[in-house]
Formats: sequence, structure tokens, C-alpha cells
Amino acid sequence: MTDALKLTDLSKTFGVGRSLLGRRTGAVRAVHPITLSVPQGQTLGIVGESGCGKSTLARMLVGLLEPTTGRIEIDGAVLDNADPADFGKRIQYVFQDPIASLNPRKTIRQIMEAPLKRLHRMSAADRRQRILEIFESVNLRPEFLDRYPHEFSGGQAQRIGIARTLAANARILILDEPVSALDVSVQAQVLNLLADLRTEFDLTYLFISHDLAVVEAVSDRIAVLYFGSVVEIGPAAQIFAAPKHPYTRLLADSAPVVGRPLVAPEAEGAELPDPLNPPRGCAFAARCPRAVDQCRTQVPRLSPAGAGAEVACFRPVNVPEHPMSR
Repeated sequence: MTDALKLTDLSKTFGVGRSLLGRRTGAVRAVHPITLSVPQGQTLGIVGESGCGKSTLARMLVGLLEPTTGRIEIDGAVLDNADPADFGKRIQYVFQDPIASLNPRKTIRQIMEAPLKRLHRMSAADRRQRILEIFESVNLRPEFLDRYPHEFSGGQAQRIGIARTLAANARILILDEPVSALDVSVQAQVLNLLADLRTEFDLTYLFISHDLAVVEAVSDRIAVLYFGSVVEIGPAAQIFAAPKHPYTRLLADSAPVVGRPLVAPEAEGAELPDPLNPPRGCAFAARCPRAVDQCRTQVPRLSPAGAGAEVACFRPVNVPEHPMSR
């Protein structure tokens, strides 16, 4: 199976603060070097707490942020320094707030025509036909085309946002919390639509969400981010059922489950580390009940943990310990 999307040592560092001479006085590494791939037609879920780097990663993938290091490959083609139009034809972004992502001064028809004009140079007749085809795919009525974004519900607006990405004819969609702003019943409708579209158009998804149940339901594989790094990656069916990184287990134990009271993360050290003063070793060590001296002085790297999983931990859960890590 070929990789639709491949990242190699992709990272992002932001400069912060300025001296009297205007020079940057500090830096925050929002995303540490990440290497991963997503096979064609599959969905990779990305989960983690707020501030872990999920949205920064997503914005680099669609060209909204320039990576500090690393490269992005789509279908084997390196997109470093690529023309923005080339990005748009290959990869598109579905935003968290569907109504805010649509230009309020333009009709839906004008919004839909933009990628067809700018990316594909379609004639007016071809644009009309293509828009009707796309609207049928996302179960929207043609009469919606001459209305404005404020006239639609959140679920309808998100369908329009998805339709706009299909107009670009991209085969990779970055879904950044695409249902978190919607009612639960509408969430199910949109998720079912995304599943149908993935099959119909052979799409590849990178699905970002804080909702573990949603990510587990829609993903083939899941990557867990903590403090800008991937700490665990593996098949969706086992990532929360048998977590190997203590942070993944914390997420799984803290997630709300019907019939079980909410369990808060441990109170002490429950915040992410200070990005301006990152810890020397494992970023999770201060919160980890399994941490040893090695964890506080060395940074763990992703390594195989069985059943197609990888984990960045010296003392992973449910994995036999190496004698040197005891």
C-alpha cells in the first residue's frame, strides 16, 4: 500500500520576545521533529491535550505555516517550497468552526467556484456541473447555492466546507476538530458523510480531535501527541484498549464513559511543561507514576512495542521492561 502522506523530521519553532534592538530573545518548539506516514485511503487520528501541537502540525501540512525543519511528501512528491496552488490541489483543510470558515460576503456558489477557478481554471459551464455533482455527494440541495453562510445551521455549513474541499479535487483532507462545534446528533451525520466520501473518492484523512471516542471510531491508526512530540502510535482498535504510554493511559482513563464517573487527571503536575523552559528528559516525567531517573535525564525515542505499535517510553505499560530501564 502506497503512502499518500509522509512526514520526515517535520518541526516548528516560534521565536518569542524581542530585545530593544528587535532581536528575538527566546524560542518555543511547538512541534518536535515528527516522522510518520499515512497510507492511501486510510485515516490517521491525532489526539492530545490543548497546546500539544495538533493544530500547528495541521497548519504546516496545508501550507499555512512554514516548517522550521523537515519535509512533506504527498504521493511521493516533496512539497517543500511548492507553489501554493500545488498544495491546494493535493491537500485541503476542514476547519473546526464551519460558519466562521466561510466568507460571509459571498454566496455559497461564489465560495464553491473559487477553487474551481483558481486551481483548475474551469469554464463557467464546467463549474456549474461540477458544483451540482459535489452538492449531491454531500447531500445538499442546489437552491442552497444562492444563499449566504449565515443562513445555514452548523451541520449544513460543515457540509458546505467539506464540499469546498472536494471542489479542489484534493485527495488528502486535514480534519481539525471537524465535529466539535456541532450537536451530537449532527456529529454522527457528518462523521457518516466523511466515511462515505472516503470510500467514494478514495480520500485520505488526518483527523484531529480531543474526543477520544470519535477518533477511535473513525481512524485506522492513532498518533498521540504530548508537548509537541508523538509519544505513541498504533492501530486504533488497541491504542486506548491497551495503551502502552502512561500518557495514553491517562487520556483513556480520564475520558468520559457512560455509566462511569468522570476521573480527573492527577492534580499535582497536571499542566503541560513550560515551553520556554522545557524539561531535560521526558516531557511527561513530572506527571508519570512510572518515571525513573533515566526518564528525567534522557529523551525517549519511538521504538516498536508489538502489534504494529510504537511508543516513546523507557517503561511502557503492558510491555516487558528492558533490564536497563528498571
